[in-house]
Amino acid sequence: MANTADIKNGVCIKHNDKLFQIIEFQHVKPGKGPAFVRTKMRGIESQKVLDHTFSAGHKIEIVRIENRNYQYLYQEGQDFVFMNNETYEQVNIPGKMIEKPLFLQEGMICNILFHAEEEAPLVVELPMYITTKVTYTEPGVKGDTATNSMKYATIDTGAEVRVPLFIAIDEVIKVDTRTGVYVERVKN
Repeated sequence: MANTADIKNGVCIKHNDKLFQIIEFQHVKPGKGPAFVRTKMRGIESQKVLDHTFSAGHKIEIVRIENRNYQYLYQEGQDFVFMNNETYEQVNIPGKMIEKPLFLQEGMICNILFHAEEEAPLVVELPMYITTKVTYTEPGVKGDTATNSMKYATIDTGAEVRVPLFIAIDEVIKVDTRTGVYVERVKN
């Protein structure tokens, strides 16, 4: 078991039976009183940031995690099936582990965070941007390009995003998967 001297940026630890990744840390040795380590940790599953202070020498459990690239194949009930392109091993991931499952496209390469000792998937990270086709939107009006007005559009994955008024059906657009925001129109 490790102690607070082993804390570094990027290290994953188990704290209160949950997994956290250290974002920032600072060893503090005040003139009066014992030393301590002030940390900022991000929950692996919840993605929430937590500030926590450990006393110097406090025992911590370091957890080994691995990033692996998997290809999304299809949805099976509430689960999503991914395949490792090197071993062709398939893994079913529950929908709750994927932050924005509506942006998944068949054949998309995703980064899956695995607990190395348990071989258990923890989180699925989608690519930052996807290129997708608009399947439905209200028709645009000529001359609407000058304003910053937005309208709703449905893309081929089934998700609904806000797009500028000049976007029409069957146009290809780029969408930010983290925020679900339209980025740009893609030229063919």
